[in-house]
Formats: sequence, structure tokens, C-alpha cells
Amino acid sequence: MSGRADSDTHPDTRPEPDEAPRDPAGPDAPAPAPDDDRETLPPGGAGERPEPEEDTDADGSRARRARFVAAGTGAVLSVAGLAAALLRLAGPAPAPVPAAYAGGAAVCVLAAVLGSRGRTRRALWLLVAGLMVMALGDQFD
Repeated sequence: MSGRADSDTHPDTRPEPDEAPRDPAGPDAPAPAPDDDRETLPPGGAGERPEPEEDTDADGSRARRARFVAAGTGAVLSVAGLAAALLRLAGPAPAPVPAAYAGGAAVCVLAAVLGSRGRTRRALWLLVAGLMVMALGDQFD
């Protein structure tokens, strides 16, 4: 804690446009002398912090990573579901078990396709649904 009254706020928090910047010394502080060095203050006034430069995503790298993760996760889960379906099909498992694994794998393939096209939120929900179908099939075993 820095001892300032606003030290518990997030650095990205900005004051409302109609609010004046607060003086960190308080309202009862004496006025600054005319020979103060104003060059050392952060841009935008005494109460604001400088803008972080790392949060900008001008080239879309965050969206590209999300598409890559959604497509990769869907592909891995679909391969795992198909492998489990083939293993259960070769064994003495009842028929709904390999069908549930194959159905869950198909849903994960659809999630991988949607994720590669930028529909990452829908892909996430389809991945969850595919895993739930596979888990339901495992309950029949």
C-alpha cells in the first residue's frame, strides 16, 4: 500500500470525464510554488497514472491465440474421444458407451472448426458439452 487514499484501485481505473483530477496532497495542502518542476509529473495530472503500454492489442494476437487454443483443444479432445470409442468398441462395453464417446468427439470436432473460424465462445461451450457427453458415456460402463 502506498498510503494514498486511492491505492486500492486498479491502475486502469480512470476518473469520470466530469470529475476533476484529485490532488494527492489533499484539499488543505498549500498551493505549489511557481518554481516547482512540473516536468516530473505523470501526463494527465497529478492524480492519474501513466497509461500501460503492454495491454494494447493492435495486431490481434490475443484473438489469434484464442482461435489457436480453441481449435487445438477441440482437435485433441476429438482424437481422445475417438480413441476411447475405439477402445470401448473392441471391449465388452455396452453399445451406448462407444456411441457416447464418438458423439462427444463429433461435438469436439465441431468446436474445433468453430474455434478456428473465430467463434471461440461457442467453441468453448461445445467443448464443455462434448466432454459432458463423453463423461455420460463413461457412466454407462
